Amino acid sequence: MGTFSTLTGKFRHFVRAERGVAAVEFALILPIMLAIYVGCTEAGGLLITDRKVQSVAGAVGDLVARSNKNLASADLEDYFLAATSIMSPYTVNDLMQTVTAVTVSDAGKATVAWSVEYVGGTMGPSTRHTPSEDYDLPEEMIDIARGHTVIAAEADYVYRPLLGLFFDPRIDLHRSNFFLPRFGGGITVNY
Repeated sequence: MGTFSTLTGKFRHFVRAERGVAAVEFALILPIMLAIYVGCTEAGGLLITDRKVQSVAGAVGDLVARSNKNLASADLEDYFLAATSIMSPYTVNDLMQTVTAVTVSDAGKATVAWSVEYVGGTMGPSTRHTPSEDYDLPEEMIDIARGHTVIAAEADYVYRPLLGLFFDPRIDLHRSNFFLPRFGGGITVNY
């Protein structure tokens, strides 16, 4: 009987010892909760950055589309700088902005008229699109713009997560927007 009463006593003591159970549960759940917290923080940062890249492309394209026929290079550079400020507080070293004037024939063929990019504070001819080459516009935009010019604005950004625990150390973001010139016709850039 001595062994049975000892075993029963230890079982009762084990049932009453709840403080240890709480500590063990906390130790088991803490890594999971930290992973969820850090993952949500990283995902939130990525979503915010992606929205900012979309806003950059939209802002510079809209400003160029508001130009009346001729656009001075100084004005275009100001548009790029204004759009760049949208990325604050993120670094803009990895931001590339491209504005392209695309002429759409009555038959629906989209061709680059001119293309300018802005990278690292320097503006110049685009390395992505060259004049007279075909441009891949969405079918819906071609249907709307037959016989007109389309301003295509693109923004590219390299997002680097803060910790890089849950995402690759580099995520390339690309956003584009398309605008019809407000005053009709084409827009030329003097640079």
